[in-house]
Amino acid sequence: MAKKSAVERNKSNRKLHVQQAAKRARLKAIAMNRSLPIEERFAAQLKMQKLPKNGAKERIRNRCELTGRPRGVYRKFKLSRIALRALGSTGQIPGLVKSSW
Repeated sequence: MAKKSAVERNKSNRKLHVQQAAKRARLKAIAMNRSLPIEERFAAQLKMQKLPKNGAKERIRNRCELTGRPRGVYRKFKLSRIALRALGSTGQIPGLVKSSW
């Protein structure tokens, strides 16, 4: 199991990202638009810098839904390789055939 504080921090980062995604996207579109005057683009960049860093998509870490493990996570199943293997061995994941040879 991962540290509970790390898992909870990641959850709060996800929540913050959802809240501010539209505002961040709008400001980024203004800052990247070359047809606008430089002052307006720079003002949008400054506003974007004042937003919390934890709301950025890059701050979100893919974690296993069961254990919270940060590495080796399959996106399709939202499980780590270890949890996927354990559930696959017991036949709890429909459509997954685990080969052993």
